[in-house]
This record gives sequence, C-alpha cells and structure tokens, in this order.
Amino acid sequence: MLLDTASLYFRAYHGVPDKVRAPDGTPVNAVRGLLDFIARLVADHRPDALVACMDEDWRPAWRVALIPTYKAHRVAEEVADAPDTEEVPDTLTPQVPVIEAVLDAVGIRRLGAADHEADDVIGTLSHRATGPVDIVTGDRDLFQLVDDTRGVRVLYPVKGMANLAAFDEAALRERYGVDGPGYADLALLRGDPSDGLPGVAGIGEKTAATLLARFGDLAGVLAALDDPLAALTPTQRRRLTEAHDYLAVAPRVVRVVTDLPLPDRDPTLPRAPRDPETLAALNERWGLGGSLTRLLTALAARP
Repeated sequence: MLLDTASLYFRAYHGVPDKVRAPDGTPVNAVRGLLDFIARLVADHRPDALVACMDEDWRPAWRVALIPTYKAHRVAEEVADAPDTEEVPDTLTPQVPVIEAVLDAVGIRRLGAADHEADDVIGTLSHRATGPVDIVTGDRDLFQLVDDTRGVRVLYPVKGMANLAAFDEAALRERYGVDGPGYADLALLRGDPSDGLPGVAGIGEKTAATLLARFGDLAGVLAALDDPLAALTPTQRRRLTEAHDYLAVAPRVVRVVTDLPLPDRDPTLPRAPRDPETLAALNERWGLGGSLTRLLTALAARP
C-alpha cells in the first residue's frame, strides 16, 4: 500500500474539525485524522507493507521549466535555489513535522526523493512491486498507474475519509473512457486547473476521451494532424496545432517518474511500535488519544 501522504493529510485537515487539539491548545486535526485513516486502511485492507510517500519537492523546478504555470497558483513564496513554499493553512504547516515524527516512531516507512513529488515515488515503487499494489490518494493524476496486469489499483476518497472508490481498469474506462496510461494523455489534453495545466483550448474531457479512443494515444492524435484524411474537425486540427509547443513538453510534466533510484528499505508494517518511548512522549505532548490507539490496535491485529 502506497500513501500519497500530503494528499491524505490535507483531506484529514479539512475533514476533521480544528477543535481537535493538543493539551496546549495546538490543533492536531490533521495528525489525528491521518492516523485514523491509516488505522482504517490497515484494518480494512490488511496490507503486508505500507509506505507513506512524501513530497520532497511539491513543485519541481524541472517541471516548472517545461510548463511555467505548473502549480503556480499554489505558490506562497518563491525561494531562490530551493523548493518554493506552498500556500497551506497556517494551522496545518506545524502539524506536518508531528505527522512525520509519529509515523517514524510507529515504524511506518516514509520515503521521498530530492527534486521530486510523492507521485514520482509512488510511480517508482508501484513499478518495482512484485505483487498487488493499492495506491491511496485524493489526486486523480495517479490514475495513470492503474494496471490490471500488475495488480495496481487506486483507492480514491469519494466522501470524507471513510468512503473509498477502488479504480481498476474497468472503473477507469467506465468513468473516463481510458485505461491507466491513457489517463495521463486525457489529463494533459483536457488540462487541470488544480495543477496549472492549460490543456488544449476547446478540448474538454469528453472530446479528449473520444480522440484517444479514435487514435489510440497522444502520439496517434498528433500523427493524425499530418494526415489530411484523419477524422479531425477543422477546429480540432486548429486547436491541436496551436497547442503544439505545450503538447511537446506536457507528457514529461504530467507522467509520473517510474525509475527513481530509491533506497531499498523494508516497508513491512510493524505489529508493535518501533520506538515506543518516543511514541509515548509524542502521545503525551500532542494528545493523540484514541487515534493512536486505533492505529496500534489495527497493526497488532494484522495476521
């Protein structure tokens, strides 16, 4: 099981009231919400191994160099020679180090990669895996990794944190008309305002899916531009031609990296805390209460 950790703690933050606080009054709603979510995942899905994948760089410079608008609307501060600061709620930022410390003390493996997003870590680990993989994320970009042959699916929160939709290839085709790799082509043609991807003007999700079904993939769509007999309307030809420069670089931005040189670390879930003394101190300091108890109970109950 691979967690898109930032995506999940953002959802926890917005899904759990900020009246959930530590003994000193500091909000810990994201911390406790994430622990409860992981506890439920472990109890319901019984993964043998789990990695909390992290954003070492949420807006990599190499992606921005290709598409300058990439996540530009989320930038709170541009930092020279360092990752930009992401605009996040003031009461969420202090909770992230607490989340990291608690996961480490419990013994849940965290993993990131310099100059890359959690998506790229997830892409690499899912391609390395020798058995089935569940990717847990609130980010549709990772639908591109769905692969029935290798047993890779996405568990996507639909309402709150408790209701998860499982996306395999059949679910993707029913909802979007494409398979896993086709979703990346769909996304870059359609665009994605949440990531600052402009897409191709005038081509929405349904049109993008139709073009991909007709021509196979993005390469087939672009090849059709050179064929005067290809089934493209004059407007589609014009729009795709006008977007030539964008389409030349967008695949590298949208497609997740699958070959990062990640360290080989044991992701096996523990049945008991790896560092119980540190965890006890964190529990007392931050008042993790029932959320931590539920996680430890779920881990201990694993077969």
